Amino acid sequence: MRISEPERYKLSFDAASFAVQCQKGTPKFSGIATLKKPKLYIVSIDEKPIYVGVTRQSLRNRLRLGWNANGESGYYGYAWRHHLKEANIDIWCHEDAPEENPVLDIETIEAEVVFLIRSAGQWPLHQTEIHFHPSTPAHRAIAAKIMGRYTLPSNPAVKRDEPQAAPSYCKR
Repeated sequence: MRISEPERYKLSFDAASFAVQCQKGTPKFSGIATLKKPKLYIVSIDEKPIYVGVTRQSLRNRLRLGWNANGESGYYGYAWRHHLKEANIDIWCHEDAPEENPVLDIETIEAEVVFLIRSAGQWPLHQTEIHFHPSTPAHRAIAAKIMGRYTLPSNPAVKRDEPQAAPSYCKR
């Protein structure tokens, strides 16, 4: 499983439209963001993830879908576009996805990334869906590497180095 190094873009937006700026200063997506391969993307504010998604479309088309949604088909689009004005978006591409079920691995990594965020305290602020699939050590390692880029609070309720007692309602 070959996952590309991330590309970062800055988004400026309101509820009706968005503008993108790449690290080179150009006002458009380029590189892996334009490919029709499975991609994971993370929207963040101050290095704190607020949304994790996957797509096979170009990122411009995927964002346009999230901005134009009005609920007619049951999809209301990105909630964060109504509450924020700027964010970063980081994109990873699954370079060697299999032809059969090409999004399975990237969706599995998506779930593991969201799990790591939740383990640090809370779900991503504007997360509305996750695709769950059984994971392997490789999926979990990639998710951990991806999350190494972000700032997460430590969660004192999650102490992985000490055995946790079962809640009283689980005892016989």
